[in-house]
Amino acid sequence: MVRLTRERIDLATLHAVAPGDGALCLFTGVVRNENAGRAVLHLEYEAYEEMALAMMGDLEAETRRRWRVTDVRLVHRLGRMEIGEASVAVAVASPHRAEAFEACRFAIDTLKATVPIWKKEFYADGAVWLEGPGTCAVHTDKR
Repeated sequence: MVRLTRERIDLATLHAVAPGDGALCLFTGVVRNENAGRAVLHLEYEAYEEMALAMMGDLEAETRRRWRVTDVRLVHRLGRMEIGEASVAVAVASPHRAEAFEACRFAIDTLKATVPIWKKEFYADGAVWLEGPGTCAVHTDKR
């Protein structure tokens, strides 16, 4: 399952496992109140939705190809998010924990590095679009 949503991520829907599963690894990315020493007020995510969904589907298939997993679920929020809200979730079910952990780590790291979803952080003195794993600024808006 891959999904982009403007609604809160329902983490309970990510907890399903098959009878043969011995592990469920769930990663949840949460909006934090600070980045690089600046107080964050809230975030906004935008995406090239058609391409993002296609790439998330490819990522799901690649994760299944590399590891013996029974389920891979990728969900990312779009729009405005407040501090403490889940912005992204990856769930991987597998018969064994090592595969679930490895596959989950691969899925979230690859999603963040490759899928066209962009984050804008809002501060008291302006806003910045961020990109990539190192979250370098690409554009600053002053209020």
